[in-house]
Amino acid sequence: MQNYIDIFINGYKGYAGYIWNDITNPSWGSYFYWLILVSLFFLVLEVVIPWRKNQPVLRKDFWLDGFYMFFNFFIFSLIIYNAASDVVVNLFNNGIKAITGGFDLQAMNPMNNWPMWSILIIGFLVRDFVQWWIHRLLHKSERLWEFHKVHHSVEEMGFAAHLRYHWMENVIYRSLEYLPLALLGIGLYDFFVIHIFTLAWGHYNHSNISVGGKITGGILGGLLGIVIGFGLADVSLLPTSNILLSIGVVAVSILLGAFILGPLMKKIFNSPEMHIWHHSYDLPEDRNTGVNFGLTLAIWDYIFGTAYIPHDGREIRLGFSGVEEFPQDFLKQNLNGL
Repeated sequence: MQNYIDIFINGYKGYAGYIWNDITNPSWGSYFYWLILVSLFFLVLEVVIPWRKNQPVLRKDFWLDGFYMFFNFFIFSLIIYNAASDVVVNLFNNGIKAITGGFDLQAMNPMNNWPMWSILIIGFLVRDFVQWWIHRLLHKSERLWEFHKVHHSVEEMGFAAHLRYHWMENVIYRSLEYLPLALLGIGLYDFFVIHIFTLAWGHYNHSNISVGGKITGGILGGLLGIVIGFGLADVSLLPTSNILLSIGVVAVSILLGAFILGPLMKKIFNSPEMHIWHHSYDLPEDRNTGVNFGLTLAIWDYIFGTAYIPHDGREIRLGFSGVEEFPQDFLKQNLNGL
C-alpha cells in the first residue's frame, strides 16, 4: 500500500514540476505553448475566414471556454488525475503479474522495439477508436449524459468549445483510453505527438471556419512530407540528408495530399461541417441519442452507420432540449450530474 501512496505523491510532484518547467522553459515540447499557439491559429482563421459571418469573434461563452481549456488540460491533472492514473496503471500491471506468475505486459510488449512511426499510427488509431465508443456511451447512458451536457451547452460554436467539458469526462476518457495505450507500450513522447495532432484537429472540428478537402489534404500531406523528408519518427526512406531534396519531398507531398487525399478527407476525418450536426438542437427521431460521434476520424461513423450530414448546417440551432435552463457558470456546470 505504501508503494502506491509513494507513486501517487511522486506523480503529483512530478506533474507539478512538469507544468512549472513547461511554462518557465518554453521549448518545442512545451504542451502549454502548443495549446496557446494552436488556439491563436484558429482564432485568427475565425477572424479572417468565418463560416458564420454574423457570429461575433468573441462569441457567447468565449472566455468561459477559454478557462475550460486550461482547466481540463492542466489544472485538473495537477489536482488529481495524473497522480491517480499512475496508481491505476501500476495496479493493473501488478495484477497481470500476479495472475500470470510474473509476466510484465509492459516490459514484454513487442511494440517496444517497433519504429516510432508505427507506434504513433497504432496509438492514434486505437485511441480514436476507443474515444469514439466512449463518446457514444456518454450519449447512450442517461447518467453519463448529465456530465456530457456541459459540452453540448455550447450555443455558438468556436474552436475553444472543443475543451468545454465536465471534469468527470477527464476521468472517464483518460482512464479508458490511456490504459490500453500504456499497456501497448505507448510512451510519454508518443502521447505528446498524438495529443498535439488531435488537439489541432479537435479545434478545427469546432471552429467557425469551413475549408475544402484539398486544403486539409494538402496540410496532412505536408505533415507526412516533413516526416519523410526530414527523417522524423524513425522514417529513413531518403538516402541522404540533402535539404533541397527534403524540401522537394514536402512540396510533392502537399500536392499529392491535396489531389489524392483531398476528395477523401471529409469521409476520413471529422470536420466543422460534420461536427456541427453532432451539436444540433434538433436530432432525427430515429437517432435521438446523437450522431457523428467521431473526434478526429469520421470513418467510424460511416462504418457503424452514425454519420449524418443532411445539408449545410451552418445556421442550425445548437444545444439540447432544456439548454435554456442549463447552468451558465463554471462551478454549477461542473456540479451538474453529481
